[in-house]
Amino acid sequence: MRDQWRRARLRERRRYGGARGRWLPGRAIEELRERWWNAPVREPLHERLRTRWRHSRTRTRWQRTPAQQRATWRLVAVSGTVGLAVAAGSVLAAGPWDAGQRDAERARAARGPGAGGERHPGGRAPSAAPVLAALGAPGAVPSPDSGEDAVPPPTGGGLADALEPLLDDPALGDERAASVVDVTTGRQVFGTGAKGAVVPASTIKLATGAAALSALGPDHRIKTTVVQGGDGGIVLVGGGDPTLTARAAKGADSPASLRALADGTARALKKRGTTSVRLGYDTSLYSGPGLHPIGPNENISPVTPLMADEGRLDDSDHGPAARSEDPAADAAGAFASMLRERGVEVTGQPRATEAGKHARPLATVRSRPLFALVERMLTNSDNDIAEALARQTAVASGEPASFAGAAKAVTARLQKLRLPVSGARIADGSGLNRDDHVSAALLAQVLVRAADIGHPELRPLLTGLPVAGFSGTLRTRYGADTVGRGVVRAKTGTLTGVNTLAGSVVDADGRLLVFAFMTNGTTDAASAQRALDTMASALANCGCR
Repeated sequence: MRDQWRRARLRERRRYGGARGRWLPGRAIEELRERWWNAPVREPLHERLRTRWRHSRTRTRWQRTPAQQRATWRLVAVSGTVGLAVAAGSVLAAGPWDAGQRDAERARAARGPGAGGERHPGGRAPSAAPVLAALGAPGAVPSPDSGEDAVPPPTGGGLADALEPLLDDPALGDERAASVVDVTTGRQVFGTGAKGAVVPASTIKLATGAAALSALGPDHRIKTTVVQGGDGGIVLVGGGDPTLTARAAKGADSPASLRALADGTARALKKRGTTSVRLGYDTSLYSGPGLHPIGPNENISPVTPLMADEGRLDDSDHGPAARSEDPAADAAGAFASMLRERGVEVTGQPRATEAGKHARPLATVRSRPLFALVERMLTNSDNDIAEALARQTAVASGEPASFAGAAKAVTARLQKLRLPVSGARIADGSGLNRDDHVSAALLAQVLVRAADIGHPELRPLLTGLPVAGFSGTLRTRYGADTVGRGVVRAKTGTLTGVNTLAGSVVDADGRLLVFAFMTNGTTDAASAQRALDTMASALANCGCR
């Protein structure tokens, strides 16, 4: 009753006191008190409310409302009430709850990482990784939510119906190999000659990149350093960065700059009061012959740990170009000119030498991260970067940084990744050597491993693949009306009589597949490339079941 009095007093205050509801003095308060407390007959509260309803404006509007509209309002009110009751019942049935989380879920989550969510085998909830991860690989956990149920996998028979007629294309050579792997399961769903080793050409760069990323990590940077020489001069020490540039920097993502190295060196020398030096250059990091077995070639410079702009004699940064016969000496000569421009006199000509093991560094520049070098290598099929990464793998593995040492180190790294290297022979990092022999199954499994949740360091092998019709070595392939355009991502391989293609594609059902198509003995490179492109497009165009 006292609460009713307070509410009534507030109403009366607003009625007599205006919008602000100010307190009323004297008689108004007494009249209000008398009305509520001294009434001779007090009706029950529900009767008073019913009386108020009979004389209210709301009731008048309700009576004037059409019958159909009133029925609709009743249905909405009843439905809302029933819905609230059902929701409350569900909450009570699922409980108990504590601070917004059901106790049962909290207990399940406490049993181990990844627990919780809707029914998952072993109590583990799936991560987003199965979109790319090969669930057959170490560290991956199968799950009914991984995509196998929602997106049906292709079948061997379905893929055979799509690919076998294309493998009969006469444009392909006598040796033909194919491997198609479902990334979600890690299983090969189609293969022909998949285990036989054939010449891979540039698709072997996938193996080179995998080995380098595994040995060094994606964030590794290659250093080029200037150190104090033993005779009072300075020594430019090559660290194996083929992307070191003597050109003007073009943004934050530019390669390591020889000009920046000259700036740092000049500052360090002037700080010591030195204005004249002799310059030497050190290429002792690598051993063995520097010239690739194919001989002088516009596709690759002599392999040396010191070079500027890959030894190119023009303004290009990828593709064939005239090359320097001695990239290290040319880089040292360019560096000497830069020092002179910065007020440091360089006496005589730069000469080959070796820096001391404990020589004092004066200035250092670092390459872009290794993942960026791998992506550039794959997108542009860069042979100079490929050979450099193979030697970096050798250095990290304690092998001689030569063609033979690099081949041994790369093979060992692939074995450590548990890839099928049986029968494989790796002779270089670029694929220019015809002594390279690998299987289609190996190349496909390299890509599967790159998608594995347990090997995030290998992801640049996927992100660096050229996009059909848009980038890199696939930019001029796959016409505007081709099914695979923009969908196929693949590394190309081309030598005289050799054509290969290895990459990834999403099929018509949204299933991620990786593939490796290889042929040796071709006579028409353009026709062979079109045949391989057609096969990749066929994967994009079918569910293949």
